[in-house]
Amino acid sequence: MKNLSLLYAFLGGAIVGCGAAILFAPAKGSDLRQRICTILRKKGVKLNDAEVDQLVAELAGAIEK
Repeated sequence: MKNLSLLYAFLGGAIVGCGAAILFAPAKGSDLRQRICTILRKKGVKLNDAEVDQLVAELAGAIEK
């Protein structure tokens, strides 16, 4: 049972690490904004370019704190 818990911890860490790598990987700002916009549209949230820029600025400010 201990080995199974270790496996789950490893897989959970790998998933979180992949998500962080996607967010923090050096990519052009316009590409990142487009990816965020695409993900939000798939979830049913519709934003214009100005709103996406504002959202990115808020997220960047929250990360820097």
